[in-house]
Amino acid sequence: MTTKQTEDTLLNLKEEYDNTKIQEIIDELEQELIGLKPVKTRIREIAALLLIDRLRNRLHLVSGSPGLHMSFTGSPGTGKTTVAMKMADILHRLKYIRKGHLLTVTRDDLVGQYIGHTAPKTKEVLKQAMGGVLFIDEAYYLYKPDNERDYGAEAIEILLQVMENQRDDIVVIFAGYKDKMDKFYESNPGLSSRVTNHVDFPNYTAKELLQIAKLMLEEQQYKFADDADQVLLEYADRRMKQPHFANARSMRNAIDRSRMRQANRIFSSGDKILTKADLTTIQSEDILKSRLFSQ
Repeated sequence: MTTKQTEDTLLNLKEEYDNTKIQEIIDELEQELIGLKPVKTRIREIAALLLIDRLRNRLHLVSGSPGLHMSFTGSPGTGKTTVAMKMADILHRLKYIRKGHLLTVTRDDLVGQYIGHTAPKTKEVLKQAMGGVLFIDEAYYLYKPDNERDYGAEAIEILLQVMENQRDDIVVIFAGYKDKMDKFYESNPGLSSRVTNHVDFPNYTAKELLQIAKLMLEEQQYKFADDADQVLLEYADRRMKQPHFANARSMRNAIDRSRMRQANRIFSSGDKILTKADLTTIQSEDILKSRLFSQ
């Protein structure tokens, strides 16, 4: 294609966008995840950049390849793994990876316990992830500078080589608490330079956690009694101030315990004739019996 032909080429952006069907993924993110507005905005921005880059390539326009490796930071239960799965799908639909699969691993999957053990473990994981996305949760545990006999540095070195030399065939997402991830990148400048997309996942508000809990109940064909909403809102507010708070995961645990209390309440009612509402409704008392309200 000559320069003149390139200049005269017309591209229908909407048509190109519709053909990728990535709007389906964006819509799923909106429907499946409560809140997280800055995360959803960032994912749309990354998708837009990749789409435009693809169109530029079609016209043989020279530009630096967009960095695809990412960092997802935030507390547990904020949707990092879910968003990573959607990101893998977006990358696949835009043809930046051959497959749309996501492989989730931790330090134990990559680092060996003796000399010569780490390299084959890390390479096997990378082999499984090729053509897709490798999601490394709590990535900072790969680096233990205080332990001279630790083999995490070897795993990082192998990751760096693959991220650079095979970046057209694998995308790596590092995830974990923001403060720990910041220190992790400071200690590994080579890694930091290869990770260009940083997405920070905020904690949910108490009202968002209530919405999440109601969705979880709906999925299991339960519902809250009219007065239970306010009680769970108070529970969420208190739980957020407790140690080991894990956002949506903590709410799922709360829902599971409320279901158990509901079951015991019903069972203790004796020979009562049960209705469908009895079996599907979580009462405020099922939440109020939590230890949080007795402290």
